[in-house]
Amino acid sequence: MRLYLREARGHCSSFTLLGLKDTTAKYRLMLFALTLLCYTVIILVNVALIATIILEEKLHKPMYIFLCNLCFNSLYGTAAFHPKFLFDLLSGTQVISYASCLLQVYFIYSYATTDFSILAVMSYDRYLAICRPLEYHSIMTKQRVILLVCFSRLVPMICQAVAMIMTAKLTLCGFQIDKLYCDNWSILKLSCYSIMLNNIVGYIVILLYTGHALFVLCSYVQLVKFSLKYPQRRRKFLQTCAPHLICLINVLVTLLFDVMYARYGSESMPQSLKNFMAIQFLIIPPMLNPILYGLNLTQVRNSCLRICKCKKQMGGS
Repeated sequence: MRLYLREARGHCSSFTLLGLKDTTAKYRLMLFALTLLCYTVIILVNVALIATIILEEKLHKPMYIFLCNLCFNSLYGTAAFHPKFLFDLLSGTQVISYASCLLQVYFIYSYATTDFSILAVMSYDRYLAICRPLEYHSIMTKQRVILLVCFSRLVPMICQAVAMIMTAKLTLCGFQIDKLYCDNWSILKLSCYSIMLNNIVGYIVILLYTGHALFVLCSYVQLVKFSLKYPQRRRKFLQTCAPHLICLINVLVTLLFDVMYARYGSESMPQSLKNFMAIQFLIIPPMLNPILYGLNLTQVRNSCLRICKCKKQMGGS
């Protein structure tokens, strides 16, 4: 028995990703082109928004700092998936080392949970700005903004680090993952022994971020009540909160799809549908969020256009 486990663990020095097993070469080239286009757009729109916020001094305000953090997080998370996926589309075999697999899980799921934390912080900022405008500057100080940015990044990273350390200690009896990338649940299913403790930690993390979603919901209930009570605040609510709410729904729905599929997905489901459900949170929110904010927030849009105009004039001269 000990010899078998030693051998089984030896086989798990790398994993085989089976998400592309039924994809023909013709479709792989088309997927490569589409993925490369999507990843290029994600990089361009997020970098453009980050650069605009950094270069424009009048955008050095809490809401835009949190937005900059959201865009940076999109670049952080997608970098863990897209380059490897592009390589796999051109490769004959889709193999990833054990250490790289754990790192990919860590980066992707710390990205996903950080998105939740940032959106919760942004809803708190909007609540203060709209419902308590006279107290806003005394509450949302520079120190408070730094604290909230650190909270939105460090708490998810610590949670995922704990989950990854527990996963790394498991003895595995398999080496095949039926997805396009590594995820924690797929690794847990390969464990030779009970994963009850891992599941408990997983459910605690899910409850923690369900609490984030409820906090955002409560904030928006207050914001809607306030905007209905004071019509003069309704325009500010629609301008700054509508894109935030769309981003939240977008992230919530795509992550819910992924979690529900990972935990309860049917084996009879077509592989193409499985793949779409698994990667949509790595494509749709990172691409849509900066576009929504860039188009809806007047200050961001005007600043971005002004910077582009200045660069064009410099280039012409």
